[in-house]
Amino acid sequence: MQPEPLSGFAAAMGFRLVEAGADRVVLSWDVSEANLQPYGIVHGGTYCGAVETAASWAAALWLGDRGKVVGVSNQTDFLRAATEGRMTATATPIHRGRSQQLWLVEVVDDLNRPVARGQVRLQNLTDPR
Repeated sequence: MQPEPLSGFAAAMGFRLVEAGADRVVLSWDVSEANLQPYGIVHGGTYCGAVETAASWAAALWLGDRGKVVGVSNQTDFLRAATEGRMTATATPIHRGRSQQLWLVEVVDDLNRPVARGQVRLQNLTDPR
């Protein structure tokens, strides 16, 4: 099963797929008012959402027609405050197994400085047939 095009939360946050493959997914977004918390910096939930979106896409593409994936854990660290610019999140695999996957996602700003880093564990939901 292939993931649907970005919609819902991901679309509302302005996320765009730049590259999508079974071994790497890259998404980006231009910081907008929708991404900011009251102090004018990017909200941590935006980073968590980008991390989970990138990892989920990558995991789903790797699993392919064998089933679906659902996130079971998202651990994201915020490294640097950002107020504007283009953010890019890149997901790469740490572990891809029969029942679970673990993906690392690194988020950088438009100067290629790290702003957040996370890992997402996903459950593979496969048809036992």
